[in-house]
Amino acid sequence: MLLYEHPLSSYAQKVKIALREKGLDFDVETPAALGSGNAGGAFAAASPRNEVPTLIDGEARIFDSTIILEYLEDKYPSPPLLLRDPVARANARMIEDVCDTLYEAVNWGLSEVRWFKRAEGEQAEKMRATAARQTAELQAWLTERLGKSPWFNGDAFGWADLSVAPYLNRSFFYGLGTPADSPLAQWRDRLCPRPSVAATFKEFEAAAAGMANAADRLASGTIRREYRDHRLEWMMKSGGVQIVLDGLAKNNIRFTWPLGN
Repeated sequence: MLLYEHPLSSYAQKVKIALREKGLDFDVETPAALGSGNAGGAFAAASPRNEVPTLIDGEARIFDSTIILEYLEDKYPSPPLLLRDPVARANARMIEDVCDTLYEAVNWGLSEVRWFKRAEGEQAEKMRATAARQTAELQAWLTERLGKSPWFNGDAFGWADLSVAPYLNRSFFYGLGTPADSPLAQWRDRLCPRPSVAATFKEFEAAAAGMANAADRLASGTIRREYRDHRLEWMMKSGGVQIVLDGLAKNNIRFTWPLGN
């Protein structure tokens, strides 16, 4: 199997954790020109949206992290990541959906400010404060979902946990983690030593260390950031309306395929 990915992608991190939990051998590749919207070759043929992760498994060409997880669960059912109980399965999928959209958008917005310098000074401070409040609300919701269980999936690590892992970990990375004695921090303490998670987070940290020149790459036109649905919504409601307008004027943001004018 070949996984087209980027170590900073929370969606790709989910899939790598799942592959490693299932003990599957796979190679990884970051497509050339990823982040510009102009990637080509086998990756673009398999992923019309030019998004990672995309999985190649024999003749299968699968994009979208949730669909990849479902494919892995169908083809490689042992060990299972989803419980058999319909309610538990629905709960895991709802947790995944909230993290993949609402939580991802907040983290992504912080990256736009932190790494890509879309906002500076007072505007940046206001947007970071908004993101911190939103993060706390999401973490409170997740704390309720976790309850008294050791894992979001219940008694054992599973689908819901790997769906939370990249997003909550990035909050801690950005200094927006929960107190050490909180349920989420204690869950993370159980999570991080798992080999599948430790390897994935190590790759994330190595890639994050290389983001010092991200704003320069954006200014040079090397990168055109994708403002997909939930990310665009975050910008519009969190003080970034002018950022969107400026990005359109400078042509350093893009939207999802199929493109408009």
